[in-house]
Amino acid sequence: MLKCDFSTIKGAGVGRRIVLGEALSQPEGCLCATVSGDLAGLRSGIMIEGGGKALLRVISGNWTPGVPGAKSWTAEVMSELPQGEVEVSLKKHGYSLAYVTLSDKGAAGMRKDEAGPLIAEMVKGALPLSIEQGYLIADESDDLKALLMHLAHVCGFDLIMTTGGTGVGPRDVSPEATLAVIEKRLPGFERAITATGLAKTPHAMISRAVAGTLGESIVVNFPGSPKAVRESLDAVLPALKHAVDKLQGDKTDCAQVL
Repeated sequence: MLKCDFSTIKGAGVGRRIVLGEALSQPEGCLCATVSGDLAGLRSGIMIEGGGKALLRVISGNWTPGVPGAKSWTAEVMSELPQGEVEVSLKKHGYSLAYVTLSDKGAAGMRKDEAGPLIAEMVKGALPLSIEQGYLIADESDDLKALLMHLAHVCGFDLIMTTGGTGVGPRDVSPEATLAVIEKRLPGFERAITATGLAKTPHAMISRAVAGTLGESIVVNFPGSPKAVRESLDAVLPALKHAVDKLQGDKTDCAQVL
């Protein structure tokens, strides 16, 4: 049984964001609610429902210093919140997607990110999404490793996709950073991306895109150009749903797709 205590929440209208935690203090100006019970199902994109309606959508996970349990969640208010403590349930409506664009120029505000939003557009066209979040960072290996771990283990995104940094340049670090954190490699995804690229240009053999699993998340690298993203993502889109479902415990038989 999961319960949320909204007694401290005032003025949290639809669209506002609040913080959820097991034993949160109430900092000045913070909209905080206490949640208790089995919290294992809290992941980005999960809906918290009560009284026959969606109350909150989980946006991200966080580590909160000085708080028992440490972990907290940021959630978006979806409808008017009840007063006091109420019993709630968790519902998953679609998949959660985080995309990360690696670009020194983009991170410095010198280039518009077109590849990242394209990933979201294409995945949304193929799968129902509960949430999508985009990140734009410089080509820094340690930053990418930390972000991938956070998105998978703290936020719990189903799909984590990166674009950029897959070549052989001195700042191309996406494959190494991804290999450092993934647990099971998905060579079939990598081969499909390479084969699709080679059908277009021999330069595709230079790309070193990596794919694998991290916790209950699928992580896939894509090249940096929107054209290459479109072609590469087209190659793996048909397998994404099945891969996520199996990774997260789906026990149905793997029937052949005709």
